[in-house]
Amino acid sequence: MKPDSRPDPDSLLREVQTQRRGRLKIFLGAAPGVGKTFAMLGAAHERVAAGEDVVVGVVETHGREETARLLAGLPAQPLRSLRHGTQSFSELDLDGLLQRRPTLALVDEFAHSNIPGSRHTKRFQDVEELLAAGINVWTTLNIQHVESLNDAVARITGVRVRETVPDAWLRTADGIELVDLPPETLVERLKAGKVYVPEQAQRAIERFFNLGNLTALRDLALRTAAERVDADVDAYLRRHPQDQPWPTSQRLLVCVGGDSVSRGVVRAAARIAQSRRQPWTAVHVINSRANTLPNADKDRIAEVLRLAEQLGGEAVTIPGERVAEELLRYARTRNVSQIVIGRPRRSLWRLLLRPPVSFQVMRLGGGFDVTFVDAEGETVTRQPAAVPIEPGGWTGRAAAEAASGLLAATLAATGLHSVLPLANVSLLYLLVVLVVAVRHGRVPAFAAALASFALYNFLFTEPRFTMAMSLRDEWVTLVFFLVVAVLAGQFAAQLRGQMQALRKTASRTANLNEFSRRVARARTVEQVAEATAQHLCATLDGAAFVVTEPPDTQLRPLARAELGADFQFSESERAAAAWCWLHRKPAGAYTSTLPNSRFLLVPMATSAGLVGVAGLNLSARGRPLSPGQQRLLDALADQAAVALERAALTQEVEQRRVSQETEQIRNSLLASVSHDLRTPIASVMGAASSLVEQSERLGGAQRTELAQTILEESQRLDRHVRNLLDMTRLSRPGLALREQTVDLDDLVQEVRRSVQGLRKDLRVTWDGPPQRTRLLRGDGPLLRALLVNLFENAIRHGQAAEITLQLRTTEEHVIIGVIDQGPGIGAAERTKVFEMFNRSSDKDHRGAGTGLGLSICKAIAELHGGRIEAAVPLRGSGCQIDVYLPRERLLAADGPTP
Repeated sequence: MKPDSRPDPDSLLREVQTQRRGRLKIFLGAAPGVGKTFAMLGAAHERVAAGEDVVVGVVETHGREETARLLAGLPAQPLRSLRHGTQSFSELDLDGLLQRRPTLALVDEFAHSNIPGSRHTKRFQDVEELLAAGINVWTTLNIQHVESLNDAVARITGVRVRETVPDAWLRTADGIELVDLPPETLVERLKAGKVYVPEQAQRAIERFFNLGNLTALRDLALRTAAERVDADVDAYLRRHPQDQPWPTSQRLLVCVGGDSVSRGVVRAAARIAQSRRQPWTAVHVINSRANTLPNADKDRIAEVLRLAEQLGGEAVTIPGERVAEELLRYARTRNVSQIVIGRPRRSLWRLLLRPPVSFQVMRLGGGFDVTFVDAEGETVTRQPAAVPIEPGGWTGRAAAEAASGLLAATLAATGLHSVLPLANVSLLYLLVVLVVAVRHGRVPAFAAALASFALYNFLFTEPRFTMAMSLRDEWVTLVFFLVVAVLAGQFAAQLRGQMQALRKTASRTANLNEFSRRVARARTVEQVAEATAQHLCATLDGAAFVVTEPPDTQLRPLARAELGADFQFSESERAAAAWCWLHRKPAGAYTSTLPNSRFLLVPMATSAGLVGVAGLNLSARGRPLSPGQQRLLDALADQAAVALERAALTQEVEQRRVSQETEQIRNSLLASVSHDLRTPIASVMGAASSLVEQSERLGGAQRTELAQTILEESQRLDRHVRNLLDMTRLSRPGLALREQTVDLDDLVQEVRRSVQGLRKDLRVTWDGPPQRTRLLRGDGPLLRALLVNLFENAIRHGQAAEITLQLRTTEEHVIIGVIDQGPGIGAAERTKVFEMFNRSSDKDHRGAGTGLGLSICKAIAELHGGRIEAAVPLRGSGCQIDVYLPRERLLAADGPTP
C-alpha cells in the first residue's frame, strides 16, 4: 500500500500563518552558568559577519568577563531608564527596537519580570510584540522557569521559582538550542567565580547548585529538549509524509477489535510499553459494519478502550473501511515504531476467504516492527446482533421485498425476452439485487443473487424450465451474472452501511448542536442542569440526573429526567457520585468503581475545576454504552460543564450587581438621613435654642422669624420623612389602591398650599381647555403625594415662580403635565431621574432633597396603571414631567371630556 503523500493541510496553514511573524530561538539550559548567553552572543557574531542586521536589545553579563568581551563587538539598542521608588533601573527599550526594526534582536533572560511602569509586566510579552512586528528574536531560558516544571523544581531544590514562562513558548518556538554542561564542570565554574562573585558562589553551591540538584535539573532540560525535537519530527512528517516511519522515537500502537483476544493484547502492549518507557496508543477502526456488530462485540470494544486508558495508554477511534490501511496510515502520521496485534484464531478455510487484519498489516506494513500476541481468549456468549439504524439483516420484511422484486423482474423479463437479448434481461434481476442490498444489507442481497441465478437459469436459458444449459455462452453469461450480482450486492450493502454511519454521525451532531443552543439560552444553573438531564435521557435512552454540589450524606440532584419525585437513590449510588466528584473519574455501572450501581456517573469539569456530576441509568439496558455513545456522553458532559460554569459566573455577576446596587442604595439612604434630615433638625435646634437662651433680648419680630424658621424646617423634615415612608410603603408587594373620586382642581389648590412655604411667590396656572370640574378616579392620598413631589421638584429646580399645569388626553391616556422654567434635564438623564436617590447634576439648584421624590411619583403612576416621563416643553425652556394615566380614570362632571 502506498501511503497518502499529501501533506497535512492544518500544518501547511499554520506554516503560512507564521511566515509573517518573526522567528523565535530559545537557548535552553539546566541552570545559570552553563553558557547560554555566551553561546547566543557567539552565534550572533557569526550572523553579523554574514552581513545580517543584529542588535542587542538587552543582555545581562552578571560581571562575567568572557560575556562582556563578546558583547562589546555587537551593535546595541540603548536601554531605557526607569525609576522605582528611590532607585533607577535599566530595562529593554521596546519602542526603540520596534522603530529600529533590526532583522535579529537579542533579548536575554526570557522569564525576567519588568520594573513597574514598563508597558508589559513580563519580558516574554515584550518578545511577543517584537515577533508580531516581524523581528526575529534570540533569547535565553533556564529549565526551572518553565511553568509546568515549577512544582518539580521546587521538590528537587527546595526553592520555589517565582518567575515562570508558559509552556506554550517552548512548543511554538521556531528553534530550541540546548546548552549543556556536566554538573561537575558547572560546580568548578562556580568555585572559580565564573558564574557569581565568590561569596554568592559559595552560598549557591551550599543551597541550590549542589551536585544532586544540578544532575536532576540537567535531566529535566534534556527531556524537555528531546520532547521538542520529537514534536518537530512529527510536524515534519505531517507536512512531508514518508513511505516508512523514521526510527527517531520509540512509540507503540496496539490494534483493538471486537474479538476475544483484544483485552490480552492490550495488557501485553502495556507491559511492553512500560518496560521500555514508551508512549503507546490503542486504536480501533470503525467501518460500515460497526452498526451490525453484536452487542457483545460493541461492549467488548468499549471495555478494551477503557482498559487501555486505565493502563496509561491513549485510546483512539478512527473511521475507515479498510482497517489495515487506516491503521498503517495513522501509524505513519504518529511515527510509530512498533505495532502490536493479536494472532488470529481461524481455520485455514476462513483465512483464505477473508484474510484477517493482522495478515494485511504484516503484508502492507513495511518499515514497522509488527509483534503478534497470542493472548488467551475469553469464553464469549454470542448475543443477537444490534438493531441498526434502519431495518437490516435477513428478516421477514427483507424476504417479502426480495420475493416481490424477483416476481416483478420475472414478469417483466418474460414480456421482454422475445424482443431483447438474453444478457439484457439479466439486468432486471441485477436491479433487484441492488435494491435489496441497499435496503437490507449483504445477507438478503446474497440470497437474492442466488435466487436470481436460479430463476434466470430455469426460465430463460436453453433448455428452458430445467437447470441444465446447452450453450457454453449461456454458461459464461450466467456465471458472470452471478459474480456481478454478488459483487454489486456487496458494494451496495457497503454503501448502505456508510450512509447509515453518516446518518448516525449527523444525528449525533444535530443533537449536540441542539443541546448547545438550548444551554446557550439557559440563564441559570438550574436551567442548564435541567436541559442536560433531559438531553441525556432523550439521546442515550435512560433516566438521568445532574448534581452540582458534592454529595455528602445523601444524593440531592439539582435536575432529573424520567425519575419520579419519590425515586430513592441507593447508598452505592451516593457513594459512586461522591467518588466521581472527589476523583473526577467515571464511577458506577460498568466501571471499576462501585459497578453494582444502577447509574453511570461521569464528571463535568472545565479548566477551572469540577462543576458537577451527571448520572445515567444503565440498569434497563443491561449492557454498557458503545464507544460512540460513550464519546457522545463525554462530549455532552464537557459542553454541559462549560454551560454550567458560564451560568454560575452569570449568576455570580448578577448577585454582585444586585449587592452593589443594594450597597449603593444603603449608602445613599445613609447620606440622605445623615445630611438631608440632619440639616432641618440642626436649623430647628438652633432656632429653638435661640428662643430659649435669648428670649428676653429678642424682639417680637425676631421671635416670629425664629418661630417661622422652626415651622418651615419642621415641614421640610416632615416632607423628607414622609417621602421615606411613602417609598417604603410603595415598595411592599400587593399594595392595593383605595379608589375614590378626586377633584383635580381642589387637589391642586391643596397641594399649592402645602408647598407654599418653599416659595412665597409661587403661581400655578393651567394650560389647556377651558376650566371645568375635572374628576379623576384613583387613590386620593397617593395622587396628592404625586403632585406634591412634582411641585417640590419644579420649585427646587425651576428659576421662575410660576408652575404650569397641563391636562390633555389621547385615545388611551389622560396626561397631567407639570412644567417649570428651570435649566431642564439632559437627554441622557431623563430616565435616570426616576431612580431612587438620584440627584440633579446641577450644583446650582436651590435646596437639597433625598432623591426620592420622582421615584415616588413613578411608583404611584405605575400603581395606577400608568407611567411617567421627562421631556422638554413644546413652548419655552425648562422641564416638563408628564404623568400618563389610563383614559378611563378621567371623569367629566360637566360637558365633554377635555
